[in-house]
Amino acid sequence: MTYEFVPLKEKYQQEIVPTLMKEFGYTNIHEVPKLVKVVVNMGIGEGSRNKEIAEIHAKELTAIAGQKALVTKAKKSISNFKVRKGMTIGAKVTLRGPRMYNFVYKLINLVLPKVRDFRGLNPNSFDGRGNYNFGLTEQLVFPEISPDQIKRIQGMDIVIVTTAKRDEESRRLLELLGFPFKKQ
Repeated sequence: MTYEFVPLKEKYQQEIVPTLMKEFGYTNIHEVPKLVKVVVNMGIGEGSRNKEIAEIHAKELTAIAGQKALVTKAKKSISNFKVRKGMTIGAKVTLRGPRMYNFVYKLINLVLPKVRDFRGLNPNSFDGRGNYNFGLTEQLVFPEISPDQIKRIQGMDIVIVTTAKRDEESRRLLELLGFPFKKQ
């Protein structure tokens, strides 16, 4: 299913850029932080022993993101985790452009409100360079996934990469885009 939702980008250009320029005192429009990419990662621990599970989760991630998931393999052997070099250990998708904006819109308006006992995103999950990381405990919150066809619940990590130099700038950008942060 392909659909293009550009109003989030239009909102960024028409409302968020002028607001951020005023708040942080930017003189050039290119100084304003913007979204670069969104990376969605599923670490599939059991995938190293059962290839079928890894393929199922890769298909689910493809449906969620609207782009084919890349199956990740172990780069080296780790005996404590019973992982050998070359074994399937996860799946990931890197979204840019319109697909990124579609995913962010869907995340803010459809997915996060469906999360059980959701009280907001942690405002301290920035990495010091303006990128934001958070995790979801199950894939069932996405509208593309049918609960009847799920054999195993799997969580995922989502990384939002911005051009912001500081965490405060990135936090403000994400707040203006609509991300629901917890009040401190």
